[in-house]
Formats: sequence, structure tokens, C-alpha cells
Amino acid sequence: MLGSTHGTLTTDSRRARVIACGEQRPGPAVHGRTADEGDLDVSGRPLYADVPDLDRFFRPESVAVVGASDTEGRPNTGITRQLTGWAERVGARLYPVHPTRDSVFGIDCFPSVADLPEQIDLAVLLVADPLPVVEELAAAKVRFAVAFASGFAETGEEGAAAQDRLATAVRRAGVRLLGPNTNLNAFERFRDDLDGPAIALITQSGHQGRPVFALQELGVRLSHWAPTGNEADLETADFLSYFAEQPEVGAIAAYVEGLKDGRSFLLAADRAARRKVPVVAVKVGRTETGARTAASHTGKLTGADTVVDAAMRQYGVIRVDGLDELQDTATLLARARPPLADGVVVYSISGGTGAHVADLATTAGLRLPVLSEARQAELHQWIPAYLSVANPIDNGGHPVGDWRGRKIIDAILADPAVGVLVCPVTGPFPPLSDRLVRDLVDAAEETDKLVCVVWGSPAGTEPAYRDVLLGSSRVATFRTVGNCLTAVRAYLQHHRFVDTYRSPFDEAPRSLSPSFRKARELMRPGQQLSEHAAKQLLRSYGIRVPREQLVTSAAAAVRAAGQVGYPVVMKASGARIAHKTELGLVKIGLTSAAQVRDAYRELTDIARYEGVELDGVLVCQMVEQGVEMVVGVTQDDLFGPTVTVGLGGVLVEVLRDTAVRVPPFGEDQARDMLSELRGRALLDGVRGRPPADLDALVEVVLRVQRMALELGDELAELDINPLMVLPQGQGAVALDALAVCRPSAGQPSHRPDQSS
Repeated sequence: MLGSTHGTLTTDSRRARVIACGEQRPGPAVHGRTADEGDLDVSGRPLYADVPDLDRFFRPESVAVVGASDTEGRPNTGITRQLTGWAERVGARLYPVHPTRDSVFGIDCFPSVADLPEQIDLAVLLVADPLPVVEELAAAKVRFAVAFASGFAETGEEGAAAQDRLATAVRRAGVRLLGPNTNLNAFERFRDDLDGPAIALITQSGHQGRPVFALQELGVRLSHWAPTGNEADLETADFLSYFAEQPEVGAIAAYVEGLKDGRSFLLAADRAARRKVPVVAVKVGRTETGARTAASHTGKLTGADTVVDAAMRQYGVIRVDGLDELQDTATLLARARPPLADGVVVYSISGGTGAHVADLATTAGLRLPVLSEARQAELHQWIPAYLSVANPIDNGGHPVGDWRGRKIIDAILADPAVGVLVCPVTGPFPPLSDRLVRDLVDAAEETDKLVCVVWGSPAGTEPAYRDVLLGSSRVATFRTVGNCLTAVRAYLQHHRFVDTYRSPFDEAPRSLSPSFRKARELMRPGQQLSEHAAKQLLRSYGIRVPREQLVTSAAAAVRAAGQVGYPVVMKASGARIAHKTELGLVKIGLTSAAQVRDAYRELTDIARYEGVELDGVLVCQMVEQGVEMVVGVTQDDLFGPTVTVGLGGVLVEVLRDTAVRVPPFGEDQARDMLSELRGRALLDGVRGRPPADLDALVEVVLRVQRMALELGDELAELDINPLMVLPQGQGAVALDALAVCRPSAGQPSHRPDQSS
């Protein structure tokens, strides 16, 4: 599986390709095979996720329990007892392994793995140090192992080193390992009397999966539980890819503290999106405290949250905040049929309840269509004329107690604009509430549209709830309005996403562009490029820069200004300059030769006084009319190069209005980035200004992405600010640029102090 330790690309080795001369190196090994060239992008990273065969992990024919015990009071005894019961349920032969015992729970015990009578599918290691056992597993050709022991990467550097040794041993042994620092969740008792699509569960903390596992008590089917722990080998992405291929899985629910490798996670999410399998995730790390705690728990990188959030959206992973939202959203997505329309109607017995829920639904981004006059007239056959039935629909209460209740529900569901009916029942009021929920359940059985009921009673013991609503597999039942609307929004967004999904990996560049070689000649490992050199880098990828010349004398500056055309901008250019404006190293609006001569002398004098080394002074075309934007590249610890676009100039620091994507991505995603900006209206033209050239802006974003993909982590940072986006049809011009090159191995960085 990609991103595991079995001969695959890791964060540190993701660029297994040629840099020196631009030719491609042979592809990396990808879980037991060598990736073909067509499976790699221009940076040598895999484009498709291998699906690990985990059938024998979840349904083994033979299980060895190393360190088995039946001595009461010992932790290993309880684990052995649970594994014995689990093996019996799944039909596996269980072999206790212990060097000093003849039997465990009446089952013959073997002194070592080497003495077992058959090849073992799964070995469960109940030992403090699993490393010495791994070589035995290799010799016995054991396929899978589980290590419960803690004290590894979650404890700090020493534990991380021990985990690395374990991962190396497992890789050499050819064994797939779950853990260490995991638990027994994979071997729980799953109910086999429930039907319908199931939820598959992935958790890095076993306790955090308990609420989802308990959904079985409400009639929701669960098929698998993968408690990944520290992920020395098998990781979240492995199980995500595997679960996406299982026909019984209707949705995947995940609790993620940190990702082992961002690329492998995106490849797995891409596989799920191709298969139209919804993935709902709680991802820890929105705050510094959460990130720090997660690292101490599983030893994982939580990643920059804005990048994680953007990457999940990019591949259709639905991120929620709470475990209650994880339960409700995963359940709805697993069980509901695809929507026939995206309109949501709120139906209640109270005008106040309807108005409140309608407000919340609209705020949540749901569309509440006004029902047609003909539909409203039909509803008024059964609902008093003084009540509103436009949406939300208030029935006044009494119609739900007789034959009219079902007529109303059927009429609402028959409206072609309606795809989802939401009925909040703020509290039980039998017998009307009993009749209402029975009508809703019966109507749901006869429609392909989604019917959601919010049962607001704090007791939750009423027969109408426990028996009728929870007894229906067609009605989606919630206890809070917030969770209902969150789940409905995710449901509609998921289906919009997968219905139009085109994998960016399919269209990712597989060969280097002609720009690559020229760009590499401009790179200076460990250094920040001068503005002039950074603009040459942009020009090599076809990004427009102003007319400009680099000069080293006042006379040359005057000649350059005449050739560039007045008015001009003059800037000091040097590899060690940061914050030119603050140092007084920029002069704008120069309109004469005298001003240019004076500006040249002043710029060079300031540079000498500040101790700044120059490669010259830039004489630039002055570009004024347009919207200032920023486009940049940064390196994320998890995902590698990321591309950012946002409002530029001084606004980038004041408003921080930016959107992020992880390459590769296509034009649609680039345009979506612009839609996420709070200041998006500036690009459309405000206060009489013409609309900006969006096509040119998108083109720059895509060219920057290509540069990020090809140069990889050699390009530590790129910042085009401002990128002046001219009026529609006139293009975009990079007025300033900063580029920082990654140091070579062992080389210190010569990037200037940005705080100076």
C-alpha cells in the first residue's frame, strides 16, 4: 500500500526521480511490485493506490496468539479470551503460543511460532517487545500481525527510533503489521442480524470509535473496525482503499489524529471517490492544543490544518467536528439513496419550529425552494388557508391526527423540486406524534426521496422513537436539528461531488515540460533568488512579468526607462533582500530621466547603508489597473508542495483571504479556489470597475502548479505578490516575486531573515 513502509514512497523520499539532468529514474517499488512509468507523475510519485488484500486479516483461517495466557488477573488472559471467542465466530483455527505452557483455555499450546502445525494468516503479539518475534513470523511466512505494545513513537524520539526499527523489520519480513499501540477493536463482536449497506470504521484511538460501533444498537450495520494505532506499517490509507472496494460498505467513518503520509491518504480518498463511497472523518488538529495532544498519543503529524482541510475537500472527504456528527452523517450517507433533487422542505406542526429550522437550514447552505402555487393550493386542501405552505410548511397540528397527514406528506414528496423532507418533532405529543411518525415511515417506504425526522425528546424512550423510527431503514432519524442539517448538507454535497468527479491523478503530468530544464538552471540551492531571477523563473513557465531591465549604472537606468516606457518603477534587486518597501528600496511613478537618475543613486545608497548586496536595479514597466492577487507555493510536511491563491498586496497580511490546493488539480479546482475567497466579488468588478481576467488568473495558478510539481521540494517557497490581474481579456502580470530554493543535503539556508 502506498505510503506504508513496504518499499514505497515516504515523505522524505517522495522525489525518487532525477533532478540533476532532468531524465526519469526507474519507478519506485509499490508494495511488492515496481510502479510502471505511467503510474508516476513528473516528481516520481505514484498516481494510483494499490489496494492491499486484507481479507485474511479480517477473516483469517488460522490465528496464532503469541504470549497467550489463561492466568486470571493478567491482561493477556482477557485478550486471549476475547480472541478465542472471536476466532470461533469467524471460523478460524486458534493456536496459543507460549514457551512454558502446555495449554491455554484447554487448547494445546506451542512453544514458538516455528512449531505451529500450519502457515498462519494472523499473529497477535501479546509481548512487550514485538521486534524479536518478527523474524520468527518471517520464517513461518505469517501474512499479518498485530502488535498491542505501547512505548513507541507516541513517547518521543527514543520511542520513534524503536518504531522505525520495528517498521524496518516488518518490511524485510514481508509481514503486514497493525500497530503498535493498538487494541482489540478489530476483533469485536459485530452483529450479523442487520441488513443494508454497512459502515466501515477506522480509528487511531479505539475509544473514539465506540460511539460509531454502538450504532449497531440502533439497527445500523457495521462491517469492519480498523484501530490503526501508531501505523508503523498498515495505515489509515490502506484501510480506506480496502474498504472502498468492499461491496457491503456504504460509507467509511474515520477518526484521524494524524496522517502517516499525505500522498497515500489522497490516493486512497481518490479511490473512494472513484467508487462513489462516502468518507466521513473527524480530523484532530484544528488547534495547536489538539495537534500537540494527538502527537503525544500516536506520534503522528497532524499537518497544517488549512492544508488538511483543503485536501480533504479536494477529494470529497467530508470533515466533521464531533463524534455525534460522525455517527449521524456516516449513517445517512451509508443508507440513503442518491438524491433526485437538491431542494429541502421543512415540514412541522408548529410555525415557530418551522421558521427556526428553516433559518438554520438556510444558514447551513441548504436550498429551500418555494413550492409552486399549484402545490400550495393542493396542500391547502388539508391545511388551513391562513397557514404558510410555501416552505417551510406549517400544518397547524390537527391534520397529522387523521387521514390528512399522509396526504400532506405524499404531496410534498411528489413535488419535483423537493429531494429531502425534514420533519422536526420537538417533543412527543401522543397520539398525534405517533400517527405523524407512522405516516412518515410509511411514506418513506414508497418514495426514493430522503425523509429525515428530528426526534427532539430528551428521554428517547418513547415507542414512536424506539420502535417506529429506529425500526425503519428508510427514515433517517436524528436527535438534534444541527446534526440533521449537517448530515443532509454532506449528503447533497457528496452526490454532487461524485457525480462530476474527475480524478486529478488521471490528468496529472507524467513527463517533464520543456520549461523544466531552463527553470532548474535558475535554481540556487539554499538561496533566495533575487526578484530579477525569480521573475525569470516565472517567465520560464510562461507567466507574464512586466517589461523590465536590470541595470548597474544611473546612465543605463535612464536608457532602460526610455525603452521600457514612462512611467516606471525602480527596485533594488538582490538575493538577500527582504521587504524592499519597508527599507525604502522601491520607487514608483518615475516620469523623467532626472527622477530615474536620482532614484538609482538613492536606491544604491540605501543598499550600502543597510549592508545589502545588489545584483543591480530593476527598471520596470508600471502596471496600475487591475486586482492585486497573490499566488504562491509552500512545502507542507504531509502533502509536499501546495498552491495558494488569494487577495494580494497588503491585503494578504491583513485579511488572510486565501484558498489552498494540493497538486495535482485541474482547472475546475483552480476556479473553485477563487470561489472560496471572501473577496471574490473584487474579481467580478465592483463600484464600476471592470471584471478581472479570471481565465488569465486561473492559467497562472495552473502554471504555478506545474512548476511546483516539476521542481518538487527543490522549490521551498514561491510568492508572487502582487499578481496584477488586468481587466477581462488583458491577462495577468506578476509585478513582484520571491523564490526560495531548498538547500542541498548538509547545506545551510541563505534565506534572509524575514523579520529584518
